[in-house]
Order: sequence, then structure tokens, then C-alpha cells
Amino acid sequence: MNVTIQAQPTDQVEGQDALHALTDGFHLIIDALKLNDINNIYNVPGIPITDLGRLAQAEGMRVISFRHEQHAGYAASIAGYLTKKPGICLTVSAPGFLNGLTALANATTNCFPMILISGSSEREIVDLQQGDYEEMDQLAIARPHCKAAYRVLHAEDIGIGIARAIRAAVSGRPGGVYLDLPAKLLAQTMDAEEGRRSLVKVIDAAPRQIPEPKAVERAIDVLRGAKRPLIILGKGAAYAQADATIRNFVETSGIPYLPMSMAKGLLPDDHPQSAGAARSLALKEADAVVLIGARLNWLLSHGKGKSWGQPGSKKFVHIDIEPREMDSNVPIDAPLVGDVESCLEALLAQMGSNWQTPPADWTGKLGERKETNIAKMATKLNKNSAPMDFHTALAPLRRIIKDRPDVILVNEGANTLDLTRGIIDMYAPRHRLDVGTWGVMGVGMGSAIAAAVETGKPVLAIEGDSAFGFCGMEVETICRYNLPVCVVIFNNNGIYRGTDINPSGGSDVATTVFVPDSRYEMMMEAFGGVGAYATTPDELDQAVRQALESGKPTLVNAVIDPAAGTESGNIGSLNPQSALTKKA
Repeated sequence: MNVTIQAQPTDQVEGQDALHALTDGFHLIIDALKLNDINNIYNVPGIPITDLGRLAQAEGMRVISFRHEQHAGYAASIAGYLTKKPGICLTVSAPGFLNGLTALANATTNCFPMILISGSSEREIVDLQQGDYEEMDQLAIARPHCKAAYRVLHAEDIGIGIARAIRAAVSGRPGGVYLDLPAKLLAQTMDAEEGRRSLVKVIDAAPRQIPEPKAVERAIDVLRGAKRPLIILGKGAAYAQADATIRNFVETSGIPYLPMSMAKGLLPDDHPQSAGAARSLALKEADAVVLIGARLNWLLSHGKGKSWGQPGSKKFVHIDIEPREMDSNVPIDAPLVGDVESCLEALLAQMGSNWQTPPADWTGKLGERKETNIAKMATKLNKNSAPMDFHTALAPLRRIIKDRPDVILVNEGANTLDLTRGIIDMYAPRHRLDVGTWGVMGVGMGSAIAAAVETGKPVLAIEGDSAFGFCGMEVETICRYNLPVCVVIFNNNGIYRGTDINPSGGSDVATTVFVPDSRYEMMMEAFGGVGAYATTPDELDQAVRQALESGKPTLVNAVIDPAAGTESGNIGSLNPQSALTKKA
């Protein structure tokens, strides 16, 4: 809606003053966002955008104010992932912009649609480097870290600027967009009716991309010739919200599948075709791999190496909306460029009624390995030890998610991330949110807040004590908005573990050790939430179930054996050791 700022004589009409309603930059931004069905803003107030947040709230938008811009940005990116509309992060200039930039770059890397809107100093002062308040050429800094970056200088261009940002964020491969708003723009005024006409409702922002028919035939030929086919589902498949089509393709093809971490739940993890519990065998021995919204990056060992078996032993079918992703690490035998749903519909149409499902010796071999590995895992999970290790702490949380598949799981840490991903099964799409492609620490509280705000569902955030340290102050934000978030901290007194010793023998603790026996739950209590302290699986089970039932902001301090944990989980090879350490 347009808002009257003031009424004043602006010109002479037939000898009398004509009163014109005016609008300003503040209201045009709000009107443009609302016109495009964007109703939530994640921000940290400050000069020059404080009034923008106030006015947005007055106009019925939900404005969630954080304690740090980085976490507001992480929240906005997850809002984009969950809704397929760009999440909005609003920051102040210079330092606030830089704090938000980390989240913007992370959104672009993970293909989450997000718009970072930052106030900035005036161009004439910045360009002459005259030392304005928080002076910085933010547009130039942002450009390498996002899909697109725009600056709006005139009120009449606000509608176009926001429309371009929305379309850039969600079209093709989604990602982050930066929108620079100099302070003078916000107070600029113009005729209210002209302002209304200047706004743009974005039509068909992310049109479907239909794959080339010959590419579909090529992919079908690869699959028909496969004896040991495998499907890998990535978070791009989850983002697509083509859940029914994905399930139809998997079940019609009969091909076993592996979900990447944020694709867990697209089909329930206990689905008979899931090969998650036989991951190593499936990757090594498959002779044809269908990548659906997944990239052959470091998370999949770049599609080569020992985990993938003999070089050249596999053919790849790759479904992605970005053509430049093809052949990024290994040759792709059948590239299918298009949106996930269109590509899978085309494959289903070509499969026909005479489709042959994979040989029983392949599916049977995977099934046997699954049963063996599940039995081994059950032995570790069924202990009831105190102090807890990671497995015994995850066992009750695994049962809770099975009982409450509506709960959205947020997860970050080192061992906490690595083990939770493999142990806790998911049963609904887009119900697992984690660190994604970059492995960024500190996404937990922002992701949990966005999940609660955007879906209204209960959230369980399982955090390593190190990861929580990056974002812990946002528990105040959770309490302030009374969000149904239960945070569980796996507290083993340090990074990886809390037993390391200073090799010099000096008085300082080792670099990976925290204050022992920290009482994290008191942080939540300090802000009016519920704190709980758990030393056994039964205590942890009870505390988390009560939290989810009550819907109250809760933090559970789950005490883990300080000796539990290994360095960097299963990616320790990425942390090179010095020659001296190796010799020792």
C-alpha cells in the first residue's frame, strides 16, 4: 500500500493549490516487497535502516531483529531455501554489511535465494573517499560473492531494483543478491500514485527449464545399460519441492538412492530403496550414477578417488539447472540441463511400461550390507552410559524424531554434525537443515529461528559446543520472539574433545579446550527460557520431549564424555598435519 507522508501544495491547477499525497523511499521498499509476497525481514537495526524496520513492522511485515548480522543473514538464506522466495536480510552500512556478507556468500555457495539489503554512505563522498560515516564501496565488495549486485539511487527506481533482485535470486540456480541503498534514497519523496505505478510485481520469476529431448534419450540409454545403478539426491532436489515427482521416479525406476544430508527425508530414510546405511559400498560399486540436484564437489570426493572405485568404472547422468556444473570434476555421460521436476517428468515419460528394475543381486547386496551396518549401529546406540558419548546421546534424539517427524532438525558441529547426519533418520522433506556446502560454523541459531518463523513448526537444534559458541547469543532472540526452539548442546568441553594438553607444558589450556563443565543452560534461563541439564540418555530424552511438547524456548546442556570425539569427524584429511606432528 502507498502511505501518505504529507500533504502540501505542489503546483497550481486553475489558480488553486492542488494537494498531492507523497510517498518516500522507506514506504516504496516496503510496498515493493509486500507486492511480491515477501512479508518477513531478518535484520539488526541501526543507522540508516532503523526506521525502515519500524515502518515495515507498522505495515504488517514481520521484522525479526538479531544480535548479529551474520545470523540474520543465515536466517534469511534458510527462509529462501524453505519458501523458494528470497529471504531478506537488512543491515546497516560497512561493518554491518560485512557481517552480513558472510551469510550472502554462503547463500550463493549453497544455492539459497537471499537478498542482502544494506544502507550505505552517499556515492559522492565514497567515490572521493572523503571519510563519511562507515564509508565503504559496498557494491564493489559484494559483487564477487553473489549472483548479482545492484545500487538504487532514485526513489522511482526502487520497484525495478527490487524486482531485478528477486528475479536474480530465484531464477536458474538460486543464490544471493546484494541491494545497496544509500541513506539519502530512503528519505526521497515522490508522488504517491506515481510511486505505486513504479512498483513491479515479478511474473514467473523462476520459469521451468525443459531438458533437451535427445539428452533425455541419452540418459535413458545409460540407465538401461546399467547393472548397478544408483541415485544421489542433493539439496537442490529438496529445494525444488518436486517431492511427488522425485518419489515417483525413484520408485518407478527401482534404483537404490543415497540422500545428501539436506536431502534426507525427501523419501523416508527407512524406505526400502534407501542405501544410506550402505553408502560406501553403493558409491564404490555402482556402474551408473544419477545425480539429482547434487554436485560432485568435496562432499562426494569430487566423484573420484578410492571411495568411487576404479577410474572410468562409472557413467554419470547429471540433472542440474546450471549447465556449467556439468563436467566440473569428471566427464558427464548424460547431462540433463533443466529444473528437477521437468527433467524427471521427461525421464518417466521415456521409461515406459516395460522398464526393467535393477538386478536383484545388486539390490540384494546393498540390502545385506544395510542390515549388517544397522545392527552394528544398534549396538552402539543401545547403551545407557554416563557420561554419554555421541552415540548414546543421539539415540534418544533419533527416537524423538521418529515419533515427531514434523520437527525440523537443525544440526552443526564437527563430530556432532558428522554423527547426527548418519544416525538420525528423517521422514519429511526439508526437515533437516545444516552447514551445507561450505561447512560454515555458526549457522545453527539463525537456521533454527528462520525455520520456526517460516513454518511455525517445532525446531530441534543439535549443536556441538564449539559451533554453538559462534551463535549462542541468539538464544536471546529465540526467547524474545518466544519461538518453539529446543537447543541441545553436546558439551564435551572443547573442539572435537576436551582432553587435549598444552604441548609446551605452560599454564594456558590447549587450543581446543573450553572451560570445563560449562553450564550453557543458564544462558537460556537468563533470558526467560527453560534450561535443562542432562547427563544420561533418559534425562536427555525427557528434557527434549518436554521442550517440544511445551513449545517453549529451551536449551538442554547434554554432558558428553570429554574424551569422546575425533578430530574433524570423517573429514580429518582436510586438516593437514605438520611434518613434525607426523614424526611425533
